Amino acid sequence: MAAFKPKVISLTKRPGQTFGFYLRVEQGEDGHLIRCLEMGGPAELAGMKDGDRIVRVNGTFVDGMSHSDVVDLVRNSGPSVTFHILDESSYAQAKAQGVNLSEPQSTPVANGVNKQAPKPKLCYLVKSSSGYGFSLRSVRGEVGLFMTEVIPGSVADRAGVKVNDRLLEVNGENIESFTHDQVVDKIKISGSSIMFLLVDEETDRFYQNKRVKMGAWLATTKFLPCKPRIINITKGSDGYGFLLWEDPRKTGHLIKDIDRGSPAERSGLKEMDRLVAVNGTEVGDYSHEQVVDRFRQSGNNCCLLVVDKETDEIYKQGNVSPMLFWDETKDSNSPPSYTEAVNLPAPVRPSTSVQERDEELKPKLCKMEKTPAGYGFHLNGIQGVCGQYIKEVVKGGVADKAGLEDDDIVVEVNGVNVEQRCHEEVVAMIRRSGDFLEMLVAKRSVYEKLNAKGVTITRLLLGDTSYVDVHTSRRDMQQQEEARPDTPSEPEKQRTPSVSSSSSEESFDVRL
Repeated sequence: MAAFKPKVISLTKRPGQTFGFYLRVEQGEDGHLIRCLEMGGPAELAGMKDGDRIVRVNGTFVDGMSHSDVVDLVRNSGPSVTFHILDESSYAQAKAQGVNLSEPQSTPVANGVNKQAPKPKLCYLVKSSSGYGFSLRSVRGEVGLFMTEVIPGSVADRAGVKVNDRLLEVNGENIESFTHDQVVDKIKISGSSIMFLLVDEETDRFYQNKRVKMGAWLATTKFLPCKPRIINITKGSDGYGFLLWEDPRKTGHLIKDIDRGSPAERSGLKEMDRLVAVNGTEVGDYSHEQVVDRFRQSGNNCCLLVVDKETDEIYKQGNVSPMLFWDETKDSNSPPSYTEAVNLPAPVRPSTSVQERDEELKPKLCKMEKTPAGYGFHLNGIQGVCGQYIKEVVKGGVADKAGLEDDDIVVEVNGVNVEQRCHEEVVAMIRRSGDFLEMLVAKRSVYEKLNAKGVTITRLLLGDTSYVDVHTSRRDMQQQEEARPDTPSEPEKQRTPSVSSSSSEESFDVRL
């Protein structure tokens, strides 16, 4: 099988994003196909091509598996997944020659670069009414304690714990020299949550062969449920729009009093975020004046690493710095066109009266004129199932300016109700609309409340001024062109609604 050696590609996605491709099976085509690669997405950056076939997912041979089973394998992998893939021509030749594709092969790359050394993993578990869902075992003649009886779907399983993982640390304390009973006691007194540092068999062998001591400083944070946030912020005419406050208990520098509409609010900073680093320099031990100086030295642009209270507590429980997350993500190969698609937290809005909240139970009419970059959103839905919603609205894009938001439910497309239309029909309607698109949408919470009241959602609910009507002017389009790096203009790579390029009923199409 030397001529048909699969390439191994490991992909990692960020919260709220996808791996950037569709997984399809098509009538008259063998295998699980890569289609509709998102320009600048992890899959394209890693070298995947349209028409490539997936042979393995996380080591599991999938060539003979059903489409839905392969989709489940990918989705259950969490933020990282490893594929064995063959290009279209090699796959066809291998099939024609009867080659056994299940033989293991490898040429590993990760998001387009040579695969890095394996890492131990930090796993955070919150006890449920049935416990954590694992057991500990020790093996005569072997050093250490190992995970066993990890119950599928349990707290431990969802946190990334695997059978035969070796336990290195409990809440930031190394326990390799502890007895079984001592470790059990530490787990018991931990309370309702616990942080483990674990290493799987392959990673354990890797570091033992190199005689390198393992600790949390080597770990991946990808399994932790809460992530620090990297904030890129540009100073406005009135500054950044927040107050930097030093906690008198010396627990850190906190973000407070964020001005509405300020650069701080628009960038996603939140009240009481703790500032971890400025432009890659950790500032936890800095005085207030030293941190302020770091901002001044940055000019008009800063890159901040911040954590909210929940994330901060999780990292502190494991006795690790959020800089571990920074180090793991700072070398990302994602270009600006991909990074801009990260979903930022919604701005904090002032409280409203009951009457005002009732008035907000209205849909939104969003009118858009397509630019060379497309509309700037993804249309999500389940194949063959009614109901569509908006995802990955590009900040500053046409859809964003028109008022579309992530998780908006699509009610009408160009005046036609689509609530009972399947995904393929809605996609076709959008494509037929040409360069102009009009969508009646509702926030998910508004949609659910109106349906609960038995209210039919139509344009009659808009009133006179409650709809968003944004047509991108030619001048705006020119400005966007000048600010946007050159990108290919092939239709399948525009940031239009992400949809299948085929309407065949025999084709299955799942975005991953």
